[in-house]
Amino acid sequence: MGHNHHHSDPSQIGERRLWWAVLANILLTFAQIIGGAVSGSLSLIADALHNFSDAASLLIALVAIRIGRKPPDQFKTFGYKRAETVAALINLTTLIIIGLYLCYEAIMRFITPEPVAGWMVVIVAGIALAVDVFTALLTYSQSKTSMNIKAAFLHNVTDALASVGVIIAGTLILLYGWVWTDAAMTLLISVYVLYQGFTETPKVIHLLMEGAPKGLNMQNVTSVMEAVEGVLNVHHVHVWQLDEHRNALEAHVVLEKEADMDALKKCLKKLLQDKFEIEHSTLEFENNICSSHSDLRNV
Repeated sequence: MGHNHHHSDPSQIGERRLWWAVLANILLTFAQIIGGAVSGSLSLIADALHNFSDAASLLIALVAIRIGRKPPDQFKTFGYKRAETVAALINLTTLIIIGLYLCYEAIMRFITPEPVAGWMVVIVAGIALAVDVFTALLTYSQSKTSMNIKAAFLHNVTDALASVGVIIAGTLILLYGWVWTDAAMTLLISVYVLYQGFTETPKVIHLLMEGAPKGLNMQNVTSVMEAVEGVLNVHHVHVWQLDEHRNALEAHVVLEKEADMDALKKCLKKLLQDKFEIEHSTLEFENNICSSHSDLRNV
């Protein structure tokens, strides 16, 4: 009976949370744009742009989740789960673009400073911080197991930190009249945004390039397979990630003359699943007598 409990589908729970996060970020974006225009704060406008990217990233994540649920078909025989990886790449790319834009704007504001109404900055940024923390909490649990949600989560986390920075800048402007802190804080925010984007993007690209699972030693996989009784040699080994949670392998396996191919097939597949978490394996068996590959069987 426990299998019918609604918590058995975390993606649907995560989808509902994402919708709440989208709504919160859209409302916040409008509030920050108005507040930034009234106060003349660049850092508040920058935070609004980042919040808008949050809403967009969450929508992209939602669309990817929907697409990822589609079952395999004749066009996508492994299914559509990688749509979430593509969404993560889109979101991380926009994160980097926003970071570069904020760097440019901050430098320009250093060159040509403008007056900033500190009290308006602090009030709006305080509201933004509350919303950012709320949306980050909504996506935190799913971010641990999904690149797609993690990319959206990073947008929220960087936004929360940006809001803290904006509050600090606004307070310093109120207390000491240090208008330059607005541009300085914007520059710090942009550097952190770029750091997050450039750190996570290679991981997503690695998966899209069908890279081997992290921490998997190819030589170790081959050695373990060759240690099975009846296996003489394993070559042409390829291991890649179908998506974040499924690994695949294909390999040529040379058998001893009297080896039971069916029994070895079951043994090797179970070994790969249990020891290396490779759930999809394609093994091409070769008879040791015919090394020229004239006697091949795909299983």
